[in-house]
This record gives sequence, structure tokens and C-alpha cells, in this order.
Amino acid sequence: MHAVDLRAAREALREQQPLVHCLTNTVVQAFTANALLAAGAAPAMVDAPEEAGDFAAVASAVLVNVGTVNARTADAMRLAARSAGEAGTPWVLDPVAVGGLAFRTDLAAGLVALRPAVVRGNASEVLALAGTGAGGRGVDSTAGPEEAAAAAADLALRTGGVVAVSGPVDLVTDGRHTVRIGGGSALLTRTTGAGCALGALVAAYVAVTDDPLAGAVAAHAHVALAAEVAADVADGPGTFAPAWLDALDALDGASLERADVRSAA
Repeated sequence: MHAVDLRAAREALREQQPLVHCLTNTVVQAFTANALLAAGAAPAMVDAPEEAGDFAAVASAVLVNVGTVNARTADAMRLAARSAGEAGTPWVLDPVAVGGLAFRTDLAAGLVALRPAVVRGNASEVLALAGTGAGGRGVDSTAGPEEAAAAAADLALRTGGVVAVSGPVDLVTDGRHTVRIGGGSALLTRTTGAGCALGALVAAYVAVTDDPLAGAVAAHAHVALAAEVAADVADGPGTFAPAWLDALDALDGASLERADVRSAA
């Protein structure tokens, strides 16, 4: 059984304020930065090839999100991932829409070979990255987390890291231990950038826990519980987004222990 101390992880994030280097898609940069700030981390959006490698070496953690990738940012992502690996900086790969488009699929396959600490995606993205699926409908998954459980475990063993699969019940595995996180709100799926922000929060938590499985679980629990709090006061997706940011900020370590986290051997 792999137990995760959610209270300790939350408190460490607040105390250490990790610097998260985000190479992420242009649609979500401000929202991702705000989510990191609300949780207690410090965001940086450095995606120039001339700077990405140097910055990845000094950041607390790195997020590589291929959502709106182009040739220039792909070079920056490769440089950042290599530099992070050499420096011992944990980095997270978010394979947005991998499987349906050849350029990003090839890029993501190359990045997987650089051994990210965590791969975080939806079920269709994880299946495609593992070589057992064709991808989803754009950024939307056409499969559920349990359908990707075996592929996620195999991919985690291949990278030596953790694979997190988002869905109604999130699944996080290192290939040997699997943890499921329930709760959340359907309004997350109607909020542009919520999943991308989750990837950045995974990076932040991994930086302060020194344990990719614990960090990924804590991030998913934080996001899910904040979504429940926000959904209780929101009238719809327009009011949900700022309420979610407020909840990310308000939840402390004791609050996070209420999250629906189910561990399995």
C-alpha cells in the first residue's frame, strides 16, 4: 500500500513556493499561472529555445505541454526536458491531443524517451502515447481512465516515473502501485485550461514531495476538492473558474485530507 500524506504535501507547497517552468500552450498561459499562484507556487513561462534549457536547470520543476506546439517551441521543449534530466529537475509531460496529429505525436514519443517524472493526460492521450490507441477527439478523450489502466502502468514502468490519467475518477500509477482520486466537478471539463493547470500543479507538487506518485496524487486531490468547493457556489462555467482559483488558494492541508483518495497495492 502506498500512502500519501496530503496534509504534508499541501503544507510543503505553501512553505517552499516552488518555481515551475511552464512550456505550455498559448490558450492557457494566464490561467495556468493564476492556478499556480493560487496554490502557492511561482510560475514562469519561458519558451524560447535560447533560454528554455538554462531556465529548466534552475527551476524547481518543469511542465512540458504540447497543446499549441510549433517547430520553435518543440525545440525549446526538447532542450528543457534534456536540461531538466541532467540537472535532476523533475518534469511533467502533458501530451495534449497526442495520437491524432503526427507532429505532436512524434514529439511526445521523443520526450517520453527522456523519462519525465510524470506523464499527465486523459485516457485517449495516454493510450496513444503508450502505442495502444489512436487518440481522442481533439483534446477530448473518447476513453475512460480504467480503459487506460494497463497502458498507463506499462508506460510508467517504461519511463521509470508515474502516469496520471484524468477522468471522472482519476488514476495515478507508477506501474506497481495505483491510486484513484474521486470527486471533482463536471464543470472542470467546461473550463478552458483546467487540465493544463492540473499538469502545472502536478509539477509543483512533485517538486516539493520528491515523490512523483505522492506529488501527482496530491495535485489531483487538490484540484478535485477545489472543484467541489467551487461548484457549490458557481452558477455555471463562467463563475466556476474564478471560484475554483479561490478554492485552490483557500484549501489548506487539513482540508485536503477530505479528498476522495483510494490507494491500492
